Amino acid sequence: MTTLPLKFYQQPTLELAKSLLGCKLVKETAEGVASGFIVETEAYIGPNDQAAHSFNNRRTKRTEIMFGAAGLTYTYVMHTHCLFNVVSGPEGLPEAVLVRAVEPVQGLELMQTRRNNRKKKEWTNGPGKLTKALGIQREDYGHNLTQKPLYIQKGIQPSHVSHGKRIGIDNSGEARHYPWRFWVTDNPYVSR
Repeated sequence: MTTLPLKFYQQPTLELAKSLLGCKLVKETAEGVASGFIVETEAYIGPNDQAAHSFNNRRTKRTEIMFGAAGLTYTYVMHTHCLFNVVSGPEGLPEAVLVRAVEPVQGLELMQTRRNNRKKKEWTNGPGKLTKALGIQREDYGHNLTQKPLYIQKGIQPSHVSHGKRIGIDNSGEARHYPWRFWVTDNPYVSR
């Protein structure tokens, strides 16, 4: 499969969130390669999105990479979980797409071990779960997604995509109602 070029990431953020569905997220580690088809995303559109870490152009050590070029990795720790985002939007405009779930493809035994032998459906059906299963870490922050060891490849075209409200942002004013969550309809690995 072909690794996606930087131009792919330069789409408007809402379009990128939909276009990532069906793409293959790959992480190479010393333990082996693990990958999955992206089946759920959420868009966060910078300064005017109360749910975004960069709301009001909030520039911190954590959010700094969001102000960078599209196609970089924005990882951060929420509670005890590392979450993986794709930086999007023009440079200087802090936007990102959270990858919420993937369908396991490669490195199944490795994923099973990393997820403590849980049922396969539970390995990657949430943003913290998929990073553990694939081996994505906070240290991947700022990585260019066109290069190894963390990259996205062209995958499969979903037959149907659904959209709705984002999850876990109830304290975000009107932004909690934005239908900026996208998922492959009826895929069993979607978080909910």
